[in-house]
Amino acid sequence: MQITLKELQNNELSAFWELAFSDNNAEWTKWNGPYFHDKLPSKQNFLDLSKTNKYLQNPFRKVIWAGNHMVGLVSAYYEDEPLRQWLDIGITVYDQNNWRQGVGKSALRQWLDELFETTSLPHIGLTTWSGNYRMVALAESLGLKKEAEVRQVRYWQGRYWDSVKYGILRSEWTK
Repeated sequence: MQITLKELQNNELSAFWELAFSDNNAEWTKWNGPYFHDKLPSKQNFLDLSKTNKYLQNPFRKVIWAGNHMVGLVSAYYEDEPLRQWLDIGITVYDQNNWRQGVGKSALRQWLDELFETTSLPHIGLTTWSGNYRMVALAESLGLKKEAEVRQVRYWQGRYWDSVKYGILRSEWTK
């Protein structure tokens, strides 16, 4: 299965919303920072082109395509905006039928390649939580190193979890 990353286009907005946000109880919402209790955007707001849409034609948010199907999103943001020296990345594969098939690993590998090619940064990070064992395994499988663990700061489902930071240096990635 060929995995590609592309910026979201206007004509793909509706299909992307259906994939990502149509189900408030989708399995992915239980793993992607669930302790923040983020609300998913309504279809009307997401498709409203008079409003800024951070997903649309954004080089720091790219749709993951498996063949001809949208399956997820990779993202990046600066932890230290406006300095723009500390970049963190994320990934969400929305449909759990695509989990455990190498989609996330392939997409995150491509995303790291692209970000190291298009920036001059020496480090790229990824933050997750200790309960997201798939994300922890993905980060480690790509050679990211655990750089910090802030203990018991994420409260979810009646217990505290650790916030875990991973990172990789350009010199390590290009080996």
